[in-house]
Amino acid sequence: MKLFGKKKETKSCCCGGNCTSETMKNAENKKQEQGIKILGSGCAKCMELEKATRTAISELQLDYEIEHITDFAEIASYGVMSTPALVFNGEVMNILVR
Repeated sequence: MKLFGKKKETKSCCCGGNCTSETMKNAENKKQEQGIKILGSGCAKCMELEKATRTAISELQLDYEIEHITDFAEIASYGVMSTPALVFNGEVMNILVR
């Protein structure tokens, strides 16, 4: 029985091993797109943020498409560590959802 020793290293990525150069390139390209994106799994807080965003856009009479991104690899490409998150024209906005 070996108690001490070097731990076997395993490579892991944020998206469950789906990080190919093509998927990362696609995620980087999507980050450059203009518009509003909601980043999140689709939980109640994510849906609340989307609803509030749609309400604000309507009240301000703006013409923006809202995209709800649930793909964890794409979310990770924004550097987001917790969701929900709001992205406007490629920039992650600091928000607080209660």
